[in-house]
Amino acid sequence: MDAIFNRRSIRKFKDEKVPRDLIMKMIEAGRMAPSAKNRQPWKYIVFEGQQREIMLGVMEQGLIAALNEPSLPEGAKPGVLDAQNTLRIMRGAPTIILIINTNGTTPFGPPQDIFGRITEITDCLSIGASVENMLLTATEEGLGTLWIANTFFAHEPLRAFLGSENQLAGAIAVGFPNEIPEMRPRKTTEDIVEFRG
Repeated sequence: MDAIFNRRSIRKFKDEKVPRDLIMKMIEAGRMAPSAKNRQPWKYIVFEGQQREIMLGVMEQGLIAALNEPSLPEGAKPGVLDAQNTLRIMRGAPTIILIINTNGTTPFGPPQDIFGRITEITDCLSIGASVENMLLTATEEGLGTLWIANTFFAHEPLRAFLGSENQLAGAIAVGFPNEIPEMRPRKTTEDIVEFRG
């Protein structure tokens, strides 16, 4: 419960390398999460040092291309601009973990049949459970994390860079926190719980 209540989304990190054993402890916790039909639809690619810089450069170019895409809907532009701010935060974290949905492909393809859609939803839920295990483990170990979905705005360039046909589900920025944010507002228990019976 302490890790649950103390976990924060960290956007400022110390310039200090994260020991490999702590990253592996996070991944081990993620590996033990429940998953729909035990599919375990996750793979983690850890970027540090120069490879991290290269990957973030690919993301930057993907975001620039998205902004300059003539077919970009006007309503999507604020999302891409927000992703550029997320990229700035990612550059301050010494470790970035990209999360692959090993059962997914591109989120931009044609609509799936109902069974494919259900599988996609349940795999996303499974990956979310795995990531939460990782975030809570990081909190216990004194690390700060930021769970990132803005990679979707550079999904195809990043996927090509990874050499993967699978879906990029998001990223986790990891480092030693250089801030202690206040807890953000939460809905009250009364707002979210309904007992029947």
